[in-house]
Amino acid sequence: MKLPAIKIAALAVLVQTFGAMAQTPLQVIAQQPPGSGSDMMTRAWAECVSRQVAQPMVVVNKPGANGILAINQLKGLPADGANVMTIGMSQMTITPFVHRQLPYDPLKDFDGIAVIGTSPLVLVVPSGSGIQRLSDLGKIAATQNGGLNFGSPGKGSPAHLLTTALAESMKWPATHIPFVGEAAGLTALMGSQIQTMTLVIGTAAAQVKAGKLVPLAVFSSERSSLMPDVPTIAEAGGPAVLARPAWIAVVAKKGTPSETIQKLNVASNKCRTDSAYSTRMTGMNVSLIDSKPTDVLAFAERDIAVWKPLIDKLGLATE
Repeated sequence: MKLPAIKIAALAVLVQTFGAMAQTPLQVIAQQPPGSGSDMMTRAWAECVSRQVAQPMVVVNKPGANGILAINQLKGLPADGANVMTIGMSQMTITPFVHRQLPYDPLKDFDGIAVIGTSPLVLVVPSGSGIQRLSDLGKIAATQNGGLNFGSPGKGSPAHLLTTALAESMKWPATHIPFVGEAAGLTALMGSQIQTMTLVIGTAAAQVKAGKLVPLAVFSSERSSLMPDVPTIAEAGGPAVLARPAWIAVVAKKGTPSETIQKLNVASNKCRTDSAYSTRMTGMNVSLIDSKPTDVLAFAERDIAVWKPLIDKLGLATE
């Protein structure tokens, strides 16, 4: 049966409309500036998932206030499945709690999509210090006037909290010296202006290979393939509870359609078998993991239970 021309035209419009809807780009908000490690992970994820779901994705950088600007942008958009955001352990478990008035609630404001992967942090000392193991560091802390001097990329950073928690659990007297960013602290460490610092493993590995730093322990429950000879924090004699690697996840605004959540979660997990994606992420020292949408908030709850009491104890919350 031959369709009337008007019906053919209407069908054509419908096909074009649904085709356009299928190709509507998904906005992926990155909470760090272009070229940063977080940004590069975001772009690698977006490119791979875009191939999996056959939908274009646009990465939009919104850096500032350690992720708060990006989070506010996401919260101001409709929960219609057109916008998602990559977010790190720091933003999900530390940043909101260093403010007396919570700028956002990580357990109520987001729907989890996937935990992309983890990357351990490592405690290091400068070469030539004579320190080879964690117990050596403890001896210096006990005998030096004022205790151990340790640096971090900033007050309230994961590195600050991890090293503080380690010193407290080992009963080491210690003084925290915050820097503006990891690079500044690394320079001071290699110049022996401070005695130890916790670094992301990618930063540490290059300097260890160059013979400028000595790694003492990895804050993980498993040894890193990047530094297989370096003990975990528990193996080194520290508390196992500090086996807390950094992680990066993808979230959407609370109330986002479950179909979108599931679609992106399945695609994210499939990307683990994509060789190009896997190579890029491994090159950034990210261990990819298979995850469910609910794992994002589960990871957050697990770490908040450790970090929030420490933040309160140290009085880190500000206006």
